[in-house]
Amino acid sequence: MATKKTRKTLSSIDPTDRATAYAQDVIAGKFVAGPHVRNACRRHIDDLASGHERGLSWDLDAAKHAWNFFEGVLKLSEGQFEGKPLALHPSQAFIIGSIFGWKRADGTRRFRRAYIEQGKGNGKSPVAGGIGLYGMTADNEPGAQIYAAAAKKDQAGILFQDACKMVRKSPALLKRLAFSGGLGREFNIAHHASQSFFRPISKDAGKTGSGPRPHFALCDEVHEHPDRTIMEMLERGFKFRRQPLLLMITNSGSDRNSVCWEEHEHAVRVAAGTRTPDDLFTYVGEVIDDTTFSFVCALDKGDDPLNDPSCWEKANPLLGVTISREYLADVVKQAKALPGKLNGILRLHFCQWTDADQAWMSREALESVLDEFDPAEHAGAEVFLGADLSASQDMTAIGCVVQTGTTEVLRPDGGVAVLPTFDAWVEAWSPGDTLAERAMRDKAPYDVWARDGWLNDPPGKIIRMDFVAARVAEMATEYQIKALAYDRYGFKAKFEPELDAMGLTIPLVEHPQGGVRRAKPTDEQVEAARLDGAEPPQGLWMPGSVKELEALILEGRIRLRRSPVLISAMMSATTEPDAFDNRWFSKRKAVNRIDALVALTMAVGAATSGLKPEQEIESIHDILDRLADQQKTDEQAQPTAEWAPRNDDDEDFW
Repeated sequence: MATKKTRKTLSSIDPTDRATAYAQDVIAGKFVAGPHVRNACRRHIDDLASGHERGLSWDLDAAKHAWNFFEGVLKLSEGQFEGKPLALHPSQAFIIGSIFGWKRADGTRRFRRAYIEQGKGNGKSPVAGGIGLYGMTADNEPGAQIYAAAAKKDQAGILFQDACKMVRKSPALLKRLAFSGGLGREFNIAHHASQSFFRPISKDAGKTGSGPRPHFALCDEVHEHPDRTIMEMLERGFKFRRQPLLLMITNSGSDRNSVCWEEHEHAVRVAAGTRTPDDLFTYVGEVIDDTTFSFVCALDKGDDPLNDPSCWEKANPLLGVTISREYLADVVKQAKALPGKLNGILRLHFCQWTDADQAWMSREALESVLDEFDPAEHAGAEVFLGADLSASQDMTAIGCVVQTGTTEVLRPDGGVAVLPTFDAWVEAWSPGDTLAERAMRDKAPYDVWARDGWLNDPPGKIIRMDFVAARVAEMATEYQIKALAYDRYGFKAKFEPELDAMGLTIPLVEHPQGGVRRAKPTDEQVEAARLDGAEPPQGLWMPGSVKELEALILEGRIRLRRSPVLISAMMSATTEPDAFDNRWFSKRKAVNRIDALVALTMAVGAATSGLKPEQEIESIHDILDRLADQQKTDEQAQPTAEWAPRNDDDEDFW
């Protein structure tokens, strides 16, 4: 490994140079930053001192031009920042200034590739969208083609729509740009004065005959790209441009055989200045790739984000601006209580590359909501059921959920919400004739559970659906059954006929158990929404119901009847995620049978699907505190006189 390089110092720095000021402040410890960002800042300072030896120069005016465009032209949309100017955080000023300020000997830009990896909610999309709009309108590139790129069309459209919303909020852009497509369905932004455009593109475009000729290619969520197809297609078109840019923005991933991991590793080595970094990523300062800009947020070795909030800013440079400490504290609470969410939270919020599966629920979280109660105390109440039907020989379960009232819950933003509370329990069946055999095979005390009354064991070698249907019929006399949630598998052929034989006419609601398909809403749900003037309802699906159950447990809004059948299922469960962190229970990966948990989750989904939106309550103290915090934020966001943004109609931009 190369030896550590002695970092050069600068005699004087222009006070309006926000990129260099950030780099110096990070190195001095005034900003908390991780090892790779610290290295990126050291690289910047070293290049200011010796970059001229390689034909590099720092063009502060070019950096200021980009800063002024962002802060003088762009407006944000949605949430608390609706319609406000995009006031750059120092880390964002460093990113944008570096990309546009560093030049080659021929006057073109130095960086042709930029890799940015940050925690979720730190403003990657507005920065990327703003860079695209700058490249289309203010970069003096005739016929500029700007692409928001992703592996899938829907993902590419997210970044593009963020740019569309910023255009609609900016009077200067709105009068110069034209949209193709209706509001919310735009597919192209045109800048006719320069014959330039901005549009989304996905992997499928690689099948077309002619390739794009991008000026800027903005690749979103690189950790979800299955291969290099889309990026290589765009980079092939760079040969038609003098100073193109491939901008890659992403969260951390979990696949170390992916294109994202390759780019991550390259960016880390570029910042450290060595192809063989040590465990601490000590800065060496050799030139690895002068064309790649690197800004990789990460924790230091030994940092523990679950127990030490002081390291959170390393992965979240905009902590306290776009993302609050209260929100991250709530996320950490979830990670501790729900092991199945731990890896996703470490990836998305703390920039840690993960790979191992985790159990879904911690024992501590489960114990906090377990209780001894008799379901008979809810006699006559409205109950929602969920049915998980076995194939033939395993376990069938019915989950039961009753709303018991409401409670006030403190939200991360300091507000209070009034939310419903529930009691829930499960009943389970397994074939009596094979109980002992399967107890030995599954290493579970089915026989003990049956003896103690927690597991029904009707005679026979297969599940007797008539016994289960008889119990549902009995429940119909004890409670008011509002709905029975079911999965298609085995229900129509085996269970529904048994319900019909019992003469039951209870409402049935489809609830798929996997994570791919969402059920269609019932006619009754559609009609009820129409009468209430509400948005059209969505059908039930397992990822939504899993999130509802997790929220009930974490917020202490559900009381679960203590049952060894349910406890075993909850302690054995693990989840499978998709690319958007939608999760569902995996029977394939579970340690023991999780039928009882699946049935409970389906019942929770049915019970919560028709509830009205939560009621927010804000005290006068909350209002005063919020207004004071907002005034402080607004004051801090005001630019100083030295680098005040230009007027948005300044013709130098256009």
